[in-house]
Amino acid sequence: MGRAFEYRKARKFKRWGQMSKTFTKIGKEIAMAVKSGGPDPHANGRLRAVIQNAKAANMPKDNVERAIKKASSKDQEDYKEITYEGYGPHGIAIVIETATDNHNRTVANIRSYFNKLGGSLGTQGMLDFMFDRKCVFRIPAEGVDIEELEFELIDVGGDEVDLDEEASELVIYGEFTAFGAIQKFLEEKGYDIRQAEFERIPNDTKELSEEEAAEVDKLIERIEEDDDVQSVYHNMR
Repeated sequence: MGRAFEYRKARKFKRWGQMSKTFTKIGKEIAMAVKSGGPDPHANGRLRAVIQNAKAANMPKDNVERAIKKASSKDQEDYKEITYEGYGPHGIAIVIETATDNHNRTVANIRSYFNKLGGSLGTQGMLDFMFDRKCVFRIPAEGVDIEELEFELIDVGGDEVDLDEEASELVIYGEFTAFGAIQKFLEEKGYDIRQAEFERIPNDTKELSEEEAAEVDKLIERIEEDDDVQSVYHNMR
């Protein structure tokens, strides 16, 4: 298994743990996708991907349609995607992706979490060298020749395919800028894209004791509880 797959599996997607919170986050993603590319999923690849993720999260179709309709109206909040970076306890690097309609509120909250739980908020871009940004797709594994698929994906920016045996899915990783090309390739080949998103994979991970890891987890969980936070990445093993 590749480094990206092992890291991703270890994280277990804690941020998707609460159903209502998951739907709120997907709603924000729909709003931003519609804002950037329009309400028609056939003409908006980003929106198609979000709808696929909504389906994977068991978000009701009515909720998705309402979110798209609201995103097309004047009542929709204008969300901005802002990334925050800092160090948690014991030097663990933490990158936080947010979708917010109030930057001042969000940065104040994020800074308070770091200050109260043993970390420090840094400057944007300071941790870029520690993480690789990847696009990630999940498709059913049944009947697919992994080696042949990996070879075909090279031409569109794919660089790794791993088997998630537990979910019977193939996890495809590609360059951050190759999202559209990989999505188009998979759709044209008739693959069922069950999930499509971006990940930040650490170039190196840091091992902590059980007690030290618990301190970091406490900070990460507090950050993930914030309504403006979409994703949290770190380099703790």
